Parts: sequence; structure tokens; C-alpha cells
Amino acid sequence: MMVCEFKPGLDGVPAAQSSISNVDGQKGILEYRGIRIEELAKKSSFLETAYLLIWGELPSKEELALFEHEVHQNRRIKYRIRDMMKCFPESGHPMDVLQASAAALGLFYSRRDLENPAYIRDAVVRLLASIPTMVAAFELMRRGDDPVRPHDDLDYAANFLYMLHEEKPDPVAARIFDVCLILHAEHTMNASTFSARVTASTLTDPYAVVASAVGTLGGPLHGGANEEVIRMLEEIGSTKNVRPYVLDCIQRKAKIMGFGHRVYKVKDPRAKILQDLAEELFAKVGYDKYYDIAQEMERVVEEKLGHKGIYANVDFYSGLVYRKLGISTDFFTPVFAMARVAGWLAHWKEQLVQNRIFRPSQVYNGRHNVDYVHITERG
Repeated sequence: MMVCEFKPGLDGVPAAQSSISNVDGQKGILEYRGIRIEELAKKSSFLETAYLLIWGELPSKEELALFEHEVHQNRRIKYRIRDMMKCFPESGHPMDVLQASAAALGLFYSRRDLENPAYIRDAVVRLLASIPTMVAAFELMRRGDDPVRPHDDLDYAANFLYMLHEEKPDPVAARIFDVCLILHAEHTMNASTFSARVTASTLTDPYAVVASAVGTLGGPLHGGANEEVIRMLEEIGSTKNVRPYVLDCIQRKAKIMGFGHRVYKVKDPRAKILQDLAEELFAKVGYDKYYDIAQEMERVVEEKLGHKGIYANVDFYSGLVYRKLGISTDFFTPVFAMARVAGWLAHWKEQLVQNRIFRPSQVYNGRHNVDYVHITERG
């Protein structure tokens, strides 16, 4: 029998061959289908980037227009799904609501017709279109308000902000939010993407694939970290408290939220872009005092831990941007999920091409040849 080396968290173990995205953690490079993230953030839109990730090439002008039209036409959700969401507790975490709602879509639309290109395209369009509507709807529902209907004349990012606040967003804010979605759309074989591919390998429907990935993303060590960053900055409260806080964390060997990455050993390229976006947004709609704390914290952490390859990651500045856009702290991760649906669907589609169900081995470290003891004789 072959003995395998145990790798906690499958660290460094390839789980798939993929042409979707690539990360060079030593140089701080992130590419979607070979295109640098800086280029896409500057020149693309979220739906164009989603098309690139899922179908492998940038669309023509006609292809993009058709794709955008299809997404816009499928933004509304079934009234029964809205009614189901109204029954969820107001105190429930939005990620739990999103997971249940994404799975519920499969009750209405799943046929598991995975060899039919039309079914695959319909599922892609419906998930990209419906997830933002469900996220915005629950934010209003938990306050006792009816959800806002999608605005047919607004693009993907602007429409979400409209459904959240019931007013057309500032064009600068909408564009910045669109770039945020691009930055979060895909990131190689992270935990939620691995979860998506494992689920996809069973040949279940794409709604279950997305629901499983949403559940994985909800943990504080994955997508939930940006929520924890804001709470950390609020706890620190002032720039003068930053250094004592960081030194205390180092002494206790406690994790500093928003810093460090399993892949990047330099500053996350998405964090650099988000920092620029934050400054642009503050100049437009007003400053955030916690940005000073964040800058000081990055400086101190880099001074103390940079030699270990611990730098700011994507979660460190994203929360500050989302907060200034009027997004509630516990909705940061659902917004992350809105974007990452594009990457999950790209991996779902790729998994189907040469599928084999995941069945990893384990290293057994339990007992052998143990006798059964009758219940009357147990101590």
C-alpha cells in the first residue's frame, strides 16, 4: 500500500489543471486568462471580465452587448423566493441567507442538463443576474422594507447600489464598485473554489455548486476577513493605539486580520488597487477616519512582519471601500460572493470538460483490532 505524505490543508498539493487564473505570489502578479489584474481594473467591466473568465476569451462588441442584455433581463427573482427570504430571521447572517437562496434557485431552474450549452449559458446568466438581487433584497427585508426592483437602465454595479439605497449612485462610486467586483471575481484554487469544483465533480447542478462555495466563503479565514478588519480598526480606534495593538498580537501570536496570505509573500496586487480606489472614493464622497488607522497599521505590520512575507491582502482595504459605498459590514462577504460567482462558474464549466469525481485519500491514525464491548459492560 502506498503511503502518502500528509499535507494539512492540502498545502501545495495541485487539485486541478486550470487555465482560468494565475498567481505569482513572490512577484505579486495576478492574471485572469493571462491578462494582468491591473489592466482589467483599468480597462474592463465586471460583466466583460466574467465573460472572459467563463468562456476563456474577451467578447466581441456584439457578444458583450448580448451577454449584458441577457443578464439585465434576468435580474428579477421569483416571488416565491422573495417570500421564502422574508421568512428568514432578521438576525441571520446574510451569507447563510445567500447560501439558502442560491440553492433555492435550483428548485426552479435545475434540470442538470450539463451537456446542453444552452442550459449552461442560462445557468451562468441566471446566477450572475440573481445573486445581486437576492443580496440587496435581504438587506432591505431585514429592516422591514420591501425589496427594490432592479433598474433596467443601470449597469451591473450601479444597479446593485440602486437596489441597496433606492437612488441612482454617483457614477464615480458605481465605477469604483464595478472595479471591486473585478478584483474579487477569481483567485485560483482557494477554499471556496475548491469546494465548488468538488461539488461540480459530482455532476450536480450549478446552483448547488454556487451554494456550496458560498458556504465555504462565509468563514472568517476566507471571505469573512474583511468584516473582521473593520471591527479591528474600530477596536483600535486611533493611530496612537496601532503599534501597541500590533505588538500585542505578535506577542500572543494572534492573527492580524487583513494581513498575510497563503500565496502572496508581497503586498497583494488587489490591495494596491483597492487602496487607490479608497482614496479616490474618499476624495469624492468624504473621508473615513479609519483610513488613517489602516495606513499606520500597514506601516507597522510591514516594519515588524514584512521580513516574514506578511503584507496587506485584498481584505484589508475592501471593507473601507464597501463601507463608504453604504454597504453594511455583515454584507461585505455577500458582495464578495457576488463577484466570485464568476470565478466559481468558470471552474464549474472547466471541471465539466474532463471531469473525474474528487476522492482524495486520508492518513488513518486511529486504533486497530478493537473489540466491541456490550453496553452493559462499559465503564
